[in-house]
Amino acid sequence: MSQHANIAPHGGELINRIASASQKAELLSLAESLPRVTLDERACSDLVMIAIGAFSPLTGFMTQSDYQPVTDTMRMANGLPWSIPITLSVTSAVAEPLTVGSLVRLDDPTGRFIGVLELSEKYSYDKKHEAAKVYLTEDAKHPGVKVVYDQGEVNLAGPIWLLEREAHPLFPTYQLDPVVSQKMFQDKGWKTIVGFQTRNPIHRAHEYIQKCAMETVDGLFLHPLVGATKEDDIPADVRMRCYEIILEHYYPLDRVILGINPAAMRYAGPREAIFHALIRKNYGCTHFIVGRDHAGVGDYYGTYDAQYIFDEFAEGELGIVPMKFEHAFYCTVTKSMATTKTSPSTPEQRVHLSGTKVRDLLRQGELPPPEFSRPEVAAELISAMKNS
Repeated sequence: MSQHANIAPHGGELINRIASASQKAELLSLAESLPRVTLDERACSDLVMIAIGAFSPLTGFMTQSDYQPVTDTMRMANGLPWSIPITLSVTSAVAEPLTVGSLVRLDDPTGRFIGVLELSEKYSYDKKHEAAKVYLTEDAKHPGVKVVYDQGEVNLAGPIWLLEREAHPLFPTYQLDPVVSQKMFQDKGWKTIVGFQTRNPIHRAHEYIQKCAMETVDGLFLHPLVGATKEDDIPADVRMRCYEIILEHYYPLDRVILGINPAAMRYAGPREAIFHALIRKNYGCTHFIVGRDHAGVGDYYGTYDAQYIFDEFAEGELGIVPMKFEHAFYCTVTKSMATTKTSPSTPEQRVHLSGTKVRDLLRQGELPPPEFSRPEVAAELISAMKNS
């Protein structure tokens, strides 16, 4: 399948590490003889993201020669920008009997055989150093840092194969892998596509910045993350219903495509903004929206740090254009959504709530104000909270 003329995957080639029918049969015949490693939810997501090309140019879990510069400088060994280490970490006890150069069976948390690692390397790493560089904190209360501290002390590296690409159990119709989304954009004749990352239900501020972006591009790729998130985040099925509702009522359907992103959240703030942009580039986007505190958590990152980090790369180097937006709010003076760039209001004349504040209101059975959330979406959230 030819790539869209304006859209090249990161590194130039869309990776495919899904086993063919013959490869799958061969691997299944070896299933009982291979040493096993059990993956957690995030590693399962990473396995899928590598296999479908969403993490192009990665063909597997990172070797030390890529891990170190990615951690330290946001670049792979060949100089290509990449901001988050993609590693398979296990305990020394699990790593010790594994032989470099051999195949390792990868099981999901239930013990089901889902993939294979061609083990090329085993190496130790400094967890605190990774935390400080990638997450900009060594605080174990940070959810991303906690994952690093809780995982094994040895990284297993090498190319992978996903045994089979299965339909998503909850959202099969929205499972648009990069090869599919790129073809959809091409079929629509879209040359410029803006991607939007979210792990929260869409509120009025999101809607405002998406529509501002849509004024200058051919289409919007609404791409919510449905992999592992924090326990207090709104569940993925609830969020998806909210997206369906708001698209049906408030968007031109011929200019929006909704698809799921099976990745896990890292909550790495600025670093993850780059990471999310590169993923959307692989899905076929030419532009990517970066708003307030992108991929942030708590008070670990400055409000616009996730925008500033894009300036650390030369123009065109990432191969996707960041569209930077300030914090949007409802302006009671102009009776419309706005930012400080367009609103004459004082802070007291603005209605804006954080995702955290909205979750608190919902837990208390209170509807967010209509200036913040579309009523149909708020009703769906309240209903979900009552039934949870």
